[in-house]
Amino acid sequence: MNKKAPAPSRLLDLFDRAILRIVQKDNKMPQRQIAEKVNLSAAAVQRRIAAMEKSGVIIRNSAMVDARSVQMGITSIVEVMLTDERLQTVDNAKALFRAAPEVQQCYYVTGGVSFMLVIVSQDITAYEETTRRLFAQNEAVASYRSLIALDRVKVGSDILIP
Repeated sequence: MNKKAPAPSRLLDLFDRAILRIVQKDNKMPQRQIAEKVNLSAAAVQRRIAAMEKSGVIIRNSAMVDARSVQMGITSIVEVMLTDERLQTVDNAKALFRAAPEVQQCYYVTGGVSFMLVIVSQDITAYEETTRRLFAQNEAVASYRSLIALDRVKVGSDILIP
């Protein structure tokens, strides 16, 4: 089953884009302050945000947590090569990776690798357990390569909004 989100059906105007730039940085900013920054009423900002949530432009409101502050000291970038690229194999891998709480990001990619994952683990022992479960014991995985991050230079999810 492919759980791809539908493309947003809402065309964004300059006000919507300005609001998105603000809420990406601080989604707890009061709507009256957003309204002042974009020269709209607070009610208009509220309606626009609600419409962008409903249409799928805003997909989630969440807090970014510093991994080190919760003792998640290992960040790894993992290249995964599947045994084949058949639809069922790919869909099963997507479902497995999507369901794994350690997988922070997962991309189905081209270029000789099937998937690129970002995995956050408490320590190297926990990371090894994850790799065994997701890759080593998975018959659909032909090979994988782990790159352990030495430093989280930039972490974020903001989208550049033209």
